[in-house]
Amino acid sequence: MAAQQQDSSSSSSSSIYDFTVKDIKGTDVSLGEYKGKVLLIVNVASKCGLTQSNYKELNVLYQKYKDQGLEILAFPCNQFGGQEPGSNEQIQETVCTIFKAEFPVFDKVDVNGKNTAPLYNFLKAEKGGFLGDGIKWNFTKFLVNRQGKVVERYAPTTSPLKIEKDITNLLTNFLFIAIWFFSTSNILVPLFPCAAIRESESLLTPVKSQQQGRGCVISNMIPLNMNCPNISNNVLLFAVFFLPLVALD
Repeated sequence: MAAQQQDSSSSSSSSIYDFTVKDIKGTDVSLGEYKGKVLLIVNVASKCGLTQSNYKELNVLYQKYKDQGLEILAFPCNQFGGQEPGSNEQIQETVCTIFKAEFPVFDKVDVNGKNTAPLYNFLKAEKGGFLGDGIKWNFTKFLVNRQGKVVERYAPTTSPLKIEKDITNLLTNFLFIAIWFFSTSNILVPLFPCAAIRESESLLTPVKSQQQGRGCVISNMIPLNMNCPNISNNVLLFAVFFLPLVALD
């Protein structure tokens, strides 16, 4: 039986951040750690006909957008054709050595039936599928915005690169960019105290220590200096957020 997510029932949860899941090593992980990120949640399998293409394109998306705030959360599942039969250790080895995935891979779960992981009950309730809410096959995808709202669901046959535009639309939300850009200047300091900005540092930099061990490659992250007001920070924020908009156009 797949190990299940803990501590939160889907019926009493109003946000994805209410859930605690287990990573591939069995450690509890609060999804609240991902507040402010755009999330792509996928049920994966190692022996499916869709495996090679999906992992390849998920890797492309992750490398391209992880520094802009995208996180891909992969949940192995063995319910479709028995195509994820291995232990967590075997799954992690396969994901790292064959598919070269750096995004977080979590504990194996059930996504349908009486043992459905609470997170998946919530996802299916938020975005139903064609001919019923049940997950139809490996690599069903759910897209979650920076506020933790499930905004879209994609069929297993929808390739990751075909939803790239939806992802970039969420990553480059103008209101979010404007608030964070001006919150480091004198204009909005009364509305966004410096202490709050420092505590929200994770919105502007890659996830750091809390992700150690969940992906295949762990890089050393350099914290962004959030002394405010500070003109140099405005310049840095402009480079981080506005320049990608020019490239996308």
